[in-house]
Amino acid sequence: MDGEITVEDVRDLLESDGVRIVDIRDEHSFRRERIPGSENVPFSELPGRVEELDGADRIVTVCPHGKASVQAARLIGSYEGATDARVESMAGGLEAWADRYELESAATADSGGAEGPDAPF
Repeated sequence: MDGEITVEDVRDLLESDGVRIVDIRDEHSFRRERIPGSENVPFSELPGRVEELDGADRIVTVCPHGKASVQAARLIGSYEGATDARVESMAGGLEAWADRYELESAATADSGGAEGPDAPF
């Protein structure tokens, strides 16, 4: 793990290519609201899915308060396939993000249609 990163720096990174914002909350919480452009890899699934992050230049882990994401960043940083990536945890978590910026919600992300396993056909 390369340390923590501020919400302001994460927002700036969203403008660039090569960064992956990994939200480690459960799928339901992620679908409800999230940082725009982030992806969901629940913490409980991270050990089995860490190889999905192979080839990333920069990875930022995110959780509600910035505590569990530190552990997730350490786990990712110890993975052989992420040795070349810069791996950081977002300080303050989604709580800090929501104090400064808007979170994307299912209503703003969807164009009026439902998605996911509970969606009607």
